[in-house]
Amino acid sequence: MDTKLKSDIAESAVTTELLKRGFRVLRPVGDRLAYDLAVDLHGRLICLQVKSAWYNVKAKCHAVDARRTKTNRRRMIRKNYDADDFDFAIIYLADLNAFYVMPVSVFTGYKGTVTLIETDKRQRKPKSAKYKESWVLLSCGLLSR
Repeated sequence: MDTKLKSDIAESAVTTELLKRGFRVLRPVGDRLAYDLAVDLHGRLICLQVKSAWYNVKAKCHAVDARRTKTNRRRMIRKNYDADDFDFAIIYLADLNAFYVMPVSVFTGYKGTVTLIETDKRQRKPKSAKYKESWVLLSCGLLSR
């Protein structure tokens, strides 16, 4: 699968999950905005950036790039997101059908790669663990921005 197909699948999975949870979902036309989806909370738009994680076999964890990637015919350009680009990043782990809901301040704090460890065989949980299936944060999204 190419990355565009993976991102389309992730966006569809996130949209479906949001609808199941009673959110009103909006999709922008095109892909020129810094966010992929939005939810309408009492007339206020909460902007969401959707990311599809991959499994890193060597490191035994899932990972996702915390930067925006643009490609042209000659090279790939990566740039960090700004705090006002979106409100939450939702990371989708397709093989586990799992979601991480992170506030933009947490997501942009990674600067490079976000690692998501799904095993319980660690002495302590990674800081990303508290954002797994944290859909309630979206309802509190009215407090952000």
